Amino acid sequence: MRQGLLFTRHVLVRYVCSLLSYFVTTQFRCSNDLLVYPPEHTSTATSTSATATVSVSNTPTCSSEATRLHLSDPPYENYFYEDCASSSHVVVTSPLENSNLTIIGPRLLVAWPAGNSGVVAFFEPEDGKNGTLGIQLQNSTATGQTLDPVYLPTKNASSENPQVGVSGIINFNTSAILTVPILGSIRTIRDFTEGPSILITYIQGAISFSEIPGGGANLNRTWLDNVTTTYLGFVPINGSGAVSINRGVNTTLRFETGSYQFTASFDYPQLEPLSPSQVFNPSSSDLAQQDPDQATSLSFLSYTTKLLAGTWRFLTYFGRDSMLSLLLLQPVLSEGEGGAIEAVIGAFLERINRTDGSGCHEETIGDYSTYLNRNKNITSTAPQCDYKMIDTDYYLPIVLKNYFVDSATGKSRLSSFFNTTASVFEENSDLTYADLALIAAEKIMNTSAPFAADGGQTRDNLIHLKEGEIVGEWRDSTYGIGGGRIPYDVNTALVPAALHNIAALSTAGFFLEHPAWNETASQYAQVWEDKTLEFFEVTIPQSTAKSLVEQYVNESAFAGPSHTDNITSDIVFHGLALDGNNNQSIVRVLNTDDCFRLFLLNSTNQTQLSSFLDQTAGHILLPFPVGLSSPVGLFVANPAYGDDPVYAANFTNSAYHGTVVWSWQLAMTAAGLARQLGRCSSTTPPDFCAQPPLYTKLRTAYSHLWDLIDANAAQLSGEVWSWVYDSSEGFRVEPLGALPPPLGTSPTESDIRQLWSLTFLAVHREEFG
Repeated sequence: MRQGLLFTRHVLVRYVCSLLSYFVTTQFRCSNDLLVYPPEHTSTATSTSATATVSVSNTPTCSSEATRLHLSDPPYENYFYEDCASSSHVVVTSPLENSNLTIIGPRLLVAWPAGNSGVVAFFEPEDGKNGTLGIQLQNSTATGQTLDPVYLPTKNASSENPQVGVSGIINFNTSAILTVPILGSIRTIRDFTEGPSILITYIQGAISFSEIPGGGANLNRTWLDNVTTTYLGFVPINGSGAVSINRGVNTTLRFETGSYQFTASFDYPQLEPLSPSQVFNPSSSDLAQQDPDQATSLSFLSYTTKLLAGTWRFLTYFGRDSMLSLLLLQPVLSEGEGGAIEAVIGAFLERINRTDGSGCHEETIGDYSTYLNRNKNITSTAPQCDYKMIDTDYYLPIVLKNYFVDSATGKSRLSSFFNTTASVFEENSDLTYADLALIAAEKIMNTSAPFAADGGQTRDNLIHLKEGEIVGEWRDSTYGIGGGRIPYDVNTALVPAALHNIAALSTAGFFLEHPAWNETASQYAQVWEDKTLEFFEVTIPQSTAKSLVEQYVNESAFAGPSHTDNITSDIVFHGLALDGNNNQSIVRVLNTDDCFRLFLLNSTNQTQLSSFLDQTAGHILLPFPVGLSSPVGLFVANPAYGDDPVYAANFTNSAYHGTVVWSWQLAMTAAGLARQLGRCSSTTPPDFCAQPPLYTKLRTAYSHLWDLIDANAAQLSGEVWSWVYDSSEGFRVEPLGALPPPLGTSPTESDIRQLWSLTFLAVHREEFG
């Protein structure tokens, strides 16, 4: 019955469009069986199909202008459109001359925050010669815009939601074939792009192909919820040839050289966005004018109920990402009910696993959630969460204290906020935010107690990855922590920071069920702060260090100098993790995770603090492969001291957590160094402030880091970037996932905009006297 109703609607729209094209002299456009705004005017003198590609338009009534943004990151061109009705991110991929054509091909992708959903169309040249097909978007001659909204308020037979999306013009420089379309979930697209390129037969088989007036073709697929439908349509314009449907084992579309109007839309419930003016607090409202790029990007990822991690690949809720971003962005974010800060904290509490207090890592929603439920023989569209991470939990006490204890607005919101009843996950629907915060804090106290006990400072009592998992903190790729089971950042920074803040919250009146926590948590925190670093310390004698770096340069793909003359003493650092691959007791990879301890702790063990700051500053100042510094930024990993080929092989410039640069680590390192230097102005400054060589070294490292940040300003809003080295030019930035052969072997792309990479809106270079 439902299919019959949909067919009737499609036929009716086509019929109306055909009538309009015959009787109305003004050119309209009939595209994708939708009523599309605005019309693309074409001349009937140049196109026999022009009068058949006409339509009627409707637009949502918005109180503010639509937001548009174009970001170029060749071979990726990114276009954003957002209004009060919907948000869209369009990515056009067109290979460059030096692109690795085995992983980069012509592609049109549309990502929607609502439902973490989208569409993608993979193209190839009709003649089969890879690299000859180029695609690009063109501005509309009617509006002058690259993207325009699609809005159909009329409800169809199954959905109560308006049909929304975007329309634009795509140009092919030669005849092309649409080989693989995916309609529904960004997670499905991500898995296909980065995994073994396996598609789910019954999902792909549900895509319907049909001709539409004007020589066009329409694709649509109803989601597994049997309610939502995604549409993708193409109509030739400006004299281009008709789109032909080739039905076979896999149905494809054929395009002539020329331009085609595309329309991508769906009818899923939309999120309520936080506009650039709503996401910032009043004192930071001018950021929308000072830095419209980052402000617009932050707004695109910010909604009243949650903030999203990044786009296009991670256009959903990630607990760690949102909490870490809040820590760095809090000075500029909006407070109070409906503000960005409470959106982040509320989203975290809503998704806590009540059975063990774990925080949600990645939320799965929309079509992909229905798919996962179906795999379990469950008929449900309910959202799901991934709880495999071990670091996410520890951010909650820190942000709770920062807002509800240190902020006047937060204090005024205590009762109203914590009496809120959870509503996102049915299993939490009988719990308040206060209940969920307590469950999370109890987990931290219980799991940290063994190490804090008398005589409990053993390797076994440190925090390990969960059983059966190979990832558990931010370096969550297969080799991100070298196979380690006991991560450096979690044990030496996140656990003690969380405990310190639980103690502060208890003192402020939280957790009345545990009145002794103000003292107990403080005692635990001190033990974790003072006694964990020693487990991760790596010391390499000067001569051995030189030999290892020379060996790395000779055996790896790095073509630059070794810089071993800079090694003037033993090399000391803290390894990424314990219990790594090849039976390594410590993963001997130099890294930037010192930033967690710099930013989250005010250590009071003076000898330990001075030593830690000295070596951290040294790694920032020393050039790669001796240290972490390069003209393109600080590398988050340096495997040169690994003394095992497995590290050089896995920590490369094509690896997600290899010798690459992450923006948020630059921001946290800068903010952490500023925090430590700022302590020198306190009434009880740490000892290092009175040690001129060390204090000067720390200031020099801070200044050097900011010089690198400023030099790479164009990359800072992106997730991660890589590089190539040329003997004449030195280091040159390259997008991860777009490295030229033979380096470009990873299908992992960097998000053009990542939530925690927008933290430079709040992190700035500071002056120290």
